Amino acid sequence: MLEQLSPDLRKLVAFGTGIGIEITATDLYVTVVRVRPSGVRNLGKIDIANFRDRQANDWGAEILRFLRKLGCAHMAATVLLPRREVIVRTLNMPGVKDADLNAAIGFQMDSLHPYAEDDGVPAFDRLSGSQNVLVGIARREVLEKYRTLFAECGVKVGSFTFSAAAIYSSLRILSAPPKEFYSVGEAGGTLEIYGESQARPVFSAVFDPPLERASTLAISELRLAPDTQPVSLEATIPSLSHAAAMSAACPALSINANLLSEDQRGQNSRAVFIPTIILTLALVLLGTALTMQTTYENRRLIAKLEEKTKQLLPTAAKVAQFDKSTQKVRDQARLLDEFRSRSKSDLDAILEVTRVLPPPIWLSYLELTRTGVNVGGEADQAAPLLKAIDNSPYFQNSEFTIPLAKVQNAEVFRIRSQREELRPAAQTPAANGQAPPLTPPVTVAKPGGTK
Repeated sequence: MLEQLSPDLRKLVAFGTGIGIEITATDLYVTVVRVRPSGVRNLGKIDIANFRDRQANDWGAEILRFLRKLGCAHMAATVLLPRREVIVRTLNMPGVKDADLNAAIGFQMDSLHPYAEDDGVPAFDRLSGSQNVLVGIARREVLEKYRTLFAECGVKVGSFTFSAAAIYSSLRILSAPPKEFYSVGEAGGTLEIYGESQARPVFSAVFDPPLERASTLAISELRLAPDTQPVSLEATIPSLSHAAAMSAACPALSINANLLSEDQRGQNSRAVFIPTIILTLALVLLGTALTMQTTYENRRLIAKLEEKTKQLLPTAAKVAQFDKSTQKVRDQARLLDEFRSRSKSDLDAILEVTRVLPPPIWLSYLELTRTGVNVGGEADQAAPLLKAIDNSPYFQNSEFTIPLAKVQNAEVFRIRSQREELRPAAQTPAANGQAPPLTPPVTVAKPGGTK
């Protein structure tokens, strides 16, 4: 049953519009509400004063005008009988299936009411998620009187029920009530108390004033703490007719404690829903068609893009190949430019060696590379030569590669000096897939030696 769902799931299926009518000693209160998962909206309320002293068709026409104005004249109302005319009991019936409730309660009927045999009419339903059954019993004579009265006034009635069932249901349609509480309402000079606790799943009774005595009795029946204060249900249930309207709006989420037999219950007209159903189906079909069209257009667009991409792939490959060829030509041109500049650079380096090592220094060996120069020969004093070479803007980090040796009146030396910084490996021609330098190291050897 939907009434056994969790509060969150119950809220999702809370849709409907209902009419609730409360019968008091002198007046009728009629309320129409609309229930949605977002909340409850009160569409309207009308009070029929002193209805017992007026013709039924008179105040019935007034109610029907009110309902037509709200577009609800086709709906059947849920009517709450006066609390003093209904006996409310809560029975614990463990192990009894729903299909067997009617027979099980029938066996106990004589002990549930003080009326004559077959004079009590029961209405009952199982409380959500428990083995307890809420039972309301009205005298057949009273029920028939009100059924005839509403038949004369022209207002369709779908259910005659009692306040405890309406309050219990309305508290659970969109939220969950407190675990233990009691509330006090006043009508016709009497106090009606409704409460729930672990000891009494539902407690409903009417008391005469004063309030202190009624509260004490209610706390005792509910087994609540002595200092428990009554709670106000006005935010959820502004009135009993409002509670009845909420139960009528969401019957699948409410206690089905209906005192009317099935053949006496008024039914809501189904024809009024035909336009809504048609429009809903049309909206669903249009939404489906729009979704399918969007999917189809997206697939067409993707297919066109893929086809265009395939057509452009050869052109893109040619462009990439052309870019690669252009880069290769650029690298070769740069390499040629560098090669042309090396001859002058090499000659400048040789001239610089001649300048920093003037006679009477005698060179027997000179090796020139891109990054350095190696020289060897004889000098009167070889030690100062390192400083003389490092002072040149062409060379740096000079060092002897062999120890100095005396030969006759001169010193034999071999010096290595850096000519220029090595480029990073990633930038060298060989690392870029280019040809290596076209000029090998320049080696000048003078076996006889010159000064």
